[in-house]
Amino acid sequence: MSRLRLAPVVSLVAVAGLAALALHAETAAPDPDAASTVPASQAQIDLSFAPVVHSAAPAVVNIYATRVVDQKASPFAGDPLFERLFGDLAPTTPRVQNSLGSGVIVGSDGIVVTNFHVVGSATEIRVVLNDRREYAATVMLGDEDSDLAILKLDGASDLPSLAFTDSDAIEVGDLVLAIGNPFGVGQTVSSGIVSGLARSSTAVGDGLGAFIQTDAAINPGNSGGALVDMQGRLVGINTAILSRTGGSLGIGFAIPANLVAQVVTQAQAGSDRFTKPWAGLTGQAVDAATAEAMGLPRPDGVVLSSVHPESPFAAAGLKAGDVITEVDGLPVNSPQEIVLRIATRGVGAKVDVSWLRDGEAQGATVLLIAAPDSPAREARTISGDTPLDGLSVARINPAVLEELDLPPKADGIVVTQAGRTSAAAGFRAGDLILAINGAEVGSTADVETLALSGDRRWRIDLVRQGKPVRLQFRY
Repeated sequence: MSRLRLAPVVSLVAVAGLAALALHAETAAPDPDAASTVPASQAQIDLSFAPVVHSAAPAVVNIYATRVVDQKASPFAGDPLFERLFGDLAPTTPRVQNSLGSGVIVGSDGIVVTNFHVVGSATEIRVVLNDRREYAATVMLGDEDSDLAILKLDGASDLPSLAFTDSDAIEVGDLVLAIGNPFGVGQTVSSGIVSGLARSSTAVGDGLGAFIQTDAAINPGNSGGALVDMQGRLVGINTAILSRTGGSLGIGFAIPANLVAQVVTQAQAGSDRFTKPWAGLTGQAVDAATAEAMGLPRPDGVVLSSVHPESPFAAAGLKAGDVITEVDGLPVNSPQEIVLRIATRGVGAKVDVSWLRDGEAQGATVLLIAAPDSPAREARTISGDTPLDGLSVARINPAVLEELDLPPKADGIVVTQAGRTSAAAGFRAGDLILAINGAEVGSTADVETLALSGDRRWRIDLVRQGKPVRLQFRY
């Protein structure tokens, strides 16, 4: 089936190449420097991608990361019953794990962008340039949510770098090149087009969402590499593929350049973590059924189901039931797009928001803020001879909501981290603790008091992902 599909495409490319060659011969004399310059005409682009590659490839690097992980050597490995019962008792041995990825130099002083999953928890990072120079690197900023990491090459200066393009101006059908080091075979270039925009994290995996989709071949090892336009500017950072085999099937995703630029800016300002503006909203895309029920002319925008009282959008006048249609003049059709639009602007910026209320168009300017860390979270960690040993809890405030990705209506005491003992008892980060052994929990101090006063039988009432959960066990 693939042969039948590919044959016409190859023929069309051959015809296009011959036409471009004829056009070039008629309209321009041969340019001896064409191989080392950015294309100056559409005919040059159609004829060859080499000028773009010569311009962009030197700024794309290979990244070798080393990390030490604890590996359990269990005699019960593979047995579904005994591994579950005794797996935690197996001894652990340290093992060195290597990972391979790509990166992009965005600052001539040695600032490199890559994926967090390439260098996360790495104990040693080595970066190899296209001209075979090698540098040790340290992580300036790592953000797992956006899957971005900013590296600084030790002792580097006057390096080739890529400029950012405005990823909001990218359109489906634009030509792009993916440059990276797939499978460790060496730097490789693949061509394609932008095949989709604003692909959400529900389709791709974790991340801020609203990825750029491309059919340029992306394979393992391409992660962190460059997606560039026909001017050799950075469109995005390649980060993921959809595949049943682990190889490219023509559906790859890149983190938009505007978001990458914001993360780089914060790293250069000295921040070691990425702070994005807080929306304080929950909502869903307007589909055909929702549009009909709300009397909307077409299924566009995001209908809000809740708005936190301290949200900057609430301060601008928005409330549950409103349909946000645009942020800064750009259409939004998923909650992830709203998050991306404000994340690329940064804390302290202002954005113009358009929305519909009862079918009437409205608009306002929203001042973007970081999630307030108030009232005080009263964080504490339980310790002692209790099944809650190692349990970290906090009072919910907007900052905690943002960190744990909780809905705006969440309130009370939440688990921020579960230690080994408390995790074995069934606790998970994000659990809201309602009661312990029948006694209601109203503060983190209540959790500590009740944790140290329990008997052998325990009953914990929780809310987990919006559903009631009861933990019952003997200790």
